Amino acid sequence: MSHNTFGHLFRLTTWGESHGPAIGCVIDGCPPGIPLTEEDIQPWLDRRRPGQSRYTTQRQEADQVRIMSGVFAGDDGVRLTTGTPIALQIENVDQRSKDYGEIKDKFRPGHADYTYLAKYGIRDYRGGGRSSARETAMRVAAGAVARKVLAGMTIRGALVQLGPHEIDRGNWDWDEVDRNPFFAPDAEAAARWADYLDGVRKAGSSAGAVIEIVAEGVPPGLGAPLYGKLDQDIAAAFMSINAVKGVEIGAGFAAAALSGEENADEMRMRPDGTPEFLSNKAGGVLGGLSTGQPIVARFAVKPTSSILKPRQTVDATGQETEIVTKGRHDPCVGIRAVPVGEAMMALVLADHLLRHRAQCGGT
Repeated sequence: MSHNTFGHLFRLTTWGESHGPAIGCVIDGCPPGIPLTEEDIQPWLDRRRPGQSRYTTQRQEADQVRIMSGVFAGDDGVRLTTGTPIALQIENVDQRSKDYGEIKDKFRPGHADYTYLAKYGIRDYRGGGRSSARETAMRVAAGAVARKVLAGMTIRGALVQLGPHEIDRGNWDWDEVDRNPFFAPDAEAAARWADYLDGVRKAGSSAGAVIEIVAEGVPPGLGAPLYGKLDQDIAAAFMSINAVKGVEIGAGFAAAALSGEENADEMRMRPDGTPEFLSNKAGGVLGGLSTGQPIVARFAVKPTSSILKPRQTVDATGQETEIVTKGRHDPCVGIRAVPVGEAMMALVLADHLLRHRAQCGGT
């Protein structure tokens, strides 16, 4: 299997499977001289960690990360990146492979079971193997390193829709995101979602979600006009996340219903001589280049495919059958996709920052 690497100058390669002994990654291209310890990475992993509420899988993984290479402590004891590959590793400690024994020859609807077998002629049926969202823990770990490169930039994410239920943007409060199990910026919506998802979970079903990621403090000019557009790479990053089926930047699909006057982000001059945008329908990117405004992007996550309700399918011998997926699964995989989306945004911005520096100098 190829294509396990993301990025150009700041590159991430992940390895490992859901039920293997460990998962890990190698980060290549991180600049030297950046302070980095496990304590810089662990808090971000803790936000994604499973089993923290009844609304996520009850698989118990501590997700304790170890830095295996790429840092060195000098005489002062401060561990700094050396510019060489940074290897990170997390041990898997709570696999229950027996949960998949009954369905190992059946194709789960909505999963990659059939496509993996069709392509490779072999598949790891234990939790989806390489296609499992377990792999995204390493993206979050790598995103923590990318954030160290992005000094002065802030990346935050929130769940803005769960199933058919959207937040009230008038209630938006970033502080609220870390006070509820849904990463919701609207406390009233979070309370409604709790009742809704309880019903979904008890019915043996699942729900989808929409996640919004906002990056602030991004300087103007990151990106490239044609085949390295910043919004192009953001879209690719989000589409690489498990279960994501759609991405939009700024006004996104809603822009199609706007008039030219409504969609145009008008500009004026500030007293300090710098331009100011009066709106941000473009989501912080024009012509593939960052404008200096907040970068705003959203992605849609489909309902978790592993559900308890019987579904029609076929097996590896071509026989028609039914399937019920037992085990521990997220009733809404979109909840834990929030820190993953933040990490992917950080990886894209770190990569583009280094590309910009290589071509244009400065920051």
